Amino acid sequence: MKVLVGGSVAIDNVKTPVADEKNLLGGSASYAALAAAKLTSPIHLLGVVGHDFPETHLEMLKANGVDLSGLERSEQASFTWTGEYHENMNERTTHDVAINVLEHWEVKVPADLADSSFVVLANMAPLNQLQMLSQCTAKEKFVVADTMDLWITVANKELHEVLTKLDLLVINESEAREFASTNNLVLAGERLLGKGPRYVVIKLGEFGALLFGPDGSFFRCGAWPLRDLADPTGAGDTFLGGLIGYLASEGATSPTFDQLKQAIVKGSILASFTCEDFSTKALEKAGSDDLSSRLNDFRDISHW
Repeated sequence: MKVLVGGSVAIDNVKTPVADEKNLLGGSASYAALAAAKLTSPIHLLGVVGHDFPETHLEMLKANGVDLSGLERSEQASFTWTGEYHENMNERTTHDVAINVLEHWEVKVPADLADSSFVVLANMAPLNQLQMLSQCTAKEKFVVADTMDLWITVANKELHEVLTKLDLLVINESEAREFASTNNLVLAGERLLGKGPRYVVIKLGEFGALLFGPDGSFFRCGAWPLRDLADPTGAGDTFLGGLIGYLASEGATSPTFDQLKQAIVKGSILASFTCEDFSTKALEKAGSDDLSSRLNDFRDISHW
């Protein structure tokens, strides 16, 4: 069953208290597609890159099973993010965002990908999310979207329209509080459900995730306890990709709540690999045995 992942494909420059690395692979769709490819295939990446995008990043994605036929090339410069994490890795400063190729990008879904059974609207402008979804023609499909505080502020109307078309909204805790106008995350999840999606996941970073479903169904998943946190960039996008990759591996276009619970656990564990090195470096190396081993250990430390 085809998985179509659309969103930003970027160049990242990341500084932490111990290192400073440039020209890294970044972008919401890059992480999500790579994570999904760890669990299923085919994975198709939809996005746009500029003339300066490192070819090594694209070769790595292809080597890991990500199809790039939906990736557009532009003569403009690539979307680039430059940021710095502080001693508390939950705090970061964005030094520069160069929109470049994304400024006037209009999403074009190739005809042979329009019937994808799983559609991932990774973090991008709600207008782009709507453009992508309008071209996806499968009658039975599972649609999931991520968003960010910027779109809540500057594209609120379009974002609300996106929500009415979703099976699942994934959002981090600060954005959930802002979007739902409450500091109580349980109330936030319930209010977000009222905006249209059938399910809502609130990401809690190092503390896991919350899943909200119809009729008051609820699940909380913890996070893998990391000893060494190198770079949390892309962890949330990895979580999203792992979640959808698991559902696709099960053929679950209409998943049960139990399947969604399992998907969240898989996404959470894959995200833990991302945090162990800069960019996608650790995620690239994580094999099925590594994932299975960590899942088994996670089960041992989180049940009673």
